[in-house]
Amino acid sequence: MSAQPLAQPLAEAAASVASPAHPLAQQLGHPLAASAASLVQSVDWLAVAPPLIAAVVALGVLVADLFLPESRKNVLGWISVAGLAAAALMLLPLLDGDRATFCLTGNGTGTGAGPGSLTGAPRACSYTADHFTLVIQLLVLGGALLAALLSITTLDDDRRRVPSGEFWFLLLSATAGAALLPAARDLATLIVALEVASLPAFALVGIRHGDRRSAEAALKFFLSSVTATAVSLMGVSFVYASTGTLYLTQVAQRLPDTPGQLHTLAQTGVVLTLIGFAFKTAAVPFHFWVPDTYVGAPLPVAAYLSVVGKAVGFSGLILVTVVAFPSYADVWGPALAVLAALTMTVGNVGALRQQATRARSAVRLLAWSSVGQAGYLLVPIAAAGYAKDAQKAIGSTVAYALMYAAVNLGAFAVAAVVGRGRAGNRISDYRGLYATNPVTALLMAFFLLCLAGLPPGIIGLFAKVTVFSAAVGAGLGWLAVVMAVNVVIALFYYLRWTALLFRAPEGEIVRHRIPAPLTAAITLAGVAGVALSGAPQLVLRFAATGLF
Repeated sequence: MSAQPLAQPLAEAAASVASPAHPLAQQLGHPLAASAASLVQSVDWLAVAPPLIAAVVALGVLVADLFLPESRKNVLGWISVAGLAAAALMLLPLLDGDRATFCLTGNGTGTGAGPGSLTGAPRACSYTADHFTLVIQLLVLGGALLAALLSITTLDDDRRRVPSGEFWFLLLSATAGAALLPAARDLATLIVALEVASLPAFALVGIRHGDRRSAEAALKFFLSSVTATAVSLMGVSFVYASTGTLYLTQVAQRLPDTPGQLHTLAQTGVVLTLIGFAFKTAAVPFHFWVPDTYVGAPLPVAAYLSVVGKAVGFSGLILVTVVAFPSYADVWGPALAVLAALTMTVGNVGALRQQATRARSAVRLLAWSSVGQAGYLLVPIAAAGYAKDAQKAIGSTVAYALMYAAVNLGAFAVAAVVGRGRAGNRISDYRGLYATNPVTALLMAFFLLCLAGLPPGIIGLFAKVTVFSAAVGAGLGWLAVVMAVNVVIALFYYLRWTALLFRAPEGEIVRHRIPAPLTAAITLAGVAGVALSGAPQLVLRFAATGLF
C-alpha cells in the first residue's frame, strides 16, 4: 500500500495540533508554537560588527583579486588595512555598555549585564560584547593591522612566491575568527572561533611557493593544532555530556552539582579542555612547534602569530577557566602554576642559547622569547584559581598582553627592516644599526628594554610588577621566585642584543630606505609603547575594570 494517501491527513493533523487554537496546544501551553518562536533570533549587528567587518572585507578582497591585474594587486593590501581599521573603530560605540546577542529565549538580547557577569544575574548567550571582549578585540585588530602593514612590503618584495589575494583573504579570515573568540560564551562557538582563527593560519605559514622550510613549518603547526583541537573537542563533549549545556555560565552552575556517576566524566572533560587550550597558548610541553614555525613563516605571519595567535589561546583559556570552570579552580589553578613555571623557564633558556651568528637567530630568539612571555601571561590566570578577586588577577594578564603586543610587534617590524638588507637576519646583523638607522635602532632598543622590564620601558616594568604582585597576592610565593629568576635570565639576552645595536659597525656603512608601510608599523608600535609607558596605571585600570 502506498504511503502517499496517508501523508496529507497526517500533515494536516500535525498542523492542527501545532496551532495555538487547538485544545491540546492550549493545555500544553503552546509548546510547539513556543519552540517555533524560539528559533527566531534578533541579531545585535552593532555588537557583532568588528568580526563581521573583517569577514566581509576578506570575501571582498578574494573577489576583487579575480578582476585586478597583477600590477594593481598592492591595492588589496591597503583595502585590508582599511577594513581592519574600520573594524577597530567599531569598538568605540560598544564602550557604552555590555551587549549580548544570540541568547536563549527568555534571557533577552541587547544591552545589560553580560552573560559572564560576575555582578549581575548571568544570562545564557552565545555572543557578548563586554569589557573583556572589547579589550581583547582591540588587541587582536590592532595587532592584525600592524601585521598587515608589515605584509604590504613583504608581498611587494616576494610577489612571485606569495599570492596577494589568497594571502589577504587568509589573514583577514584568521583575524575575524580571533576577534570572534573573546566574545564567545558557549563552548561550541568557542571551538568554532578557535578553528576559524587557526585554519587560515596554517596556510599563511606555508604560503610561500617552493619554500621547503615554510612547508615544514606549516606541517608542524598543523599537526600540533589538530592535536589540540581533537583534545579540546573530546573535553567539550565530556563536559556537555555531564552538564547537558554548552553555555559557559550554565556549565559553571551545573558542574558542582554533577551526579556521582558523571563526576569522573566531568573531571576528565575539564582536564582535556584545559590541555587543548594549553596547546594553543604554546605552554611547555606543547611549545615544540613555535621556533620552527616562526622561522619558516613569512616574517609578518610570525609577528601575527606571536601576538594575535597568543591572544586567541589566552582569551579562550581565561573563558574556560574563570567563567566556565570556577568550581574546578583547585584543579586548574595548580596545573597552570606549574605550566607557567615550566614555560617561562624553558622559553628563556632557549632564547639564552641562541647564537648571534646563526642564520635567522633574531627571529628564533623572538620565538623563544614569546614562549617565555607566555609563561608570564599564565601566572595571573593561575593566581585567579587561588585569589578571592579573580577579575583583578585576570586584569593583570590582559594588561601584560597589551604591553607585549605593542612592543613585540615593534621588534618584529625592526626585524623586517634589517631582513630587507640581510636575508640571514642574524642577531649579529644588528651590530651598528644605530650608525645606519639611528631612529630605528633607538626604537628597537626601547622595544627590547620593554620586553626585559627595564626603564625607559616603564610599561614593561609595570606589567612584570603587576604579574609578580598577582602571584604573591594569591599565595604563590614559589612561582614569584621562579619568575624573578627568569626575569634575570631574560635581562642577559635582551641587554646583549640592545648593546649590539650601538657598537661600531663592521665593514662599510650602508643605509637603506625604509618603505612607508614599514615606517608606519614601527611608528605606530613606538607611539603605543611610549604612550603606555607614560601612563601605565591607566592600562591596568582599563584592562581590569568590569572584565566580565
